[in-house]
Amino acid sequence: MEDALYEIASIRLFAGLSLDKAIPDHTTIMSFRHLLERRGLTRKLFKEVNQWLAEAGVLLKEGTLVDATIIEAPTSTKNKTGERDPEMHQRKKGNAWHFGMKAHIGVDPPTGITHSFTTTAANEHDLNQAGNLLHGEEDYIFADAGYRGAEKRKELRRVKADWHIAERPGTIRELRKHPRINKVKIRTEYLKASVRAKVEHPFRIIKCLFGFVKARYRGLMKNDSKLAMLFTLANIARVDQMLRA
Repeated sequence: MEDALYEIASIRLFAGLSLDKAIPDHTTIMSFRHLLERRGLTRKLFKEVNQWLAEAGVLLKEGTLVDATIIEAPTSTKNKTGERDPEMHQRKKGNAWHFGMKAHIGVDPPTGITHSFTTTAANEHDLNQAGNLLHGEEDYIFADAGYRGAEKRKELRRVKADWHIAERPGTIRELRKHPRINKVKIRTEYLKASVRAKVEHPFRIIKCLFGFVKARYRGLMKNDSKLAMLFTLANIARVDQMLRA
């Protein structure tokens, strides 16, 4: 960031800085980041921006799309402690093992804007965080097959929204063996998938646009603070995309 402030005029303009005066060095920037983490200010900023979007009529809160993504963490033990990050864990997805953390998000279906998120170790089951991703005003909830049985869980029984959860991949493969007989069921699954597609937009922005494909810091708290800032900026970027469209 220090190098970027010296070399890129648009970043200096955004930060309100000038080469005529002293540019913050990397130690100052790191101290500011630690201040944000200790006081939970990035989370407050995330809520503040979402409140602004809701008041502007952009964030509608009619329903919620829930999903989670694994963010890899360094597996090397070449550090001061000689061990991997104890707050990160490994999780098998498909035939591959992943070590790191997981970002769980709740997304506004019409816009693809993230209204809530949680950060856990990678081995946390998606269903355990489903209740933390709802804003309470939903008429409907869409989710992938990993959330099957959500409506039966004790903490989610009071949710009055309609659950639209995708069938498991194996079930869909069986349905496709007889496409004429199962035409309606297959079409229903395609419709579910088309609605759920919006939940991938925030992940694409933070990973592909912002480059957050691997955890930058040790511990969940620091990375949660980082994600709060990234999802805040991703929401603003998403609104910009909508305005351009």
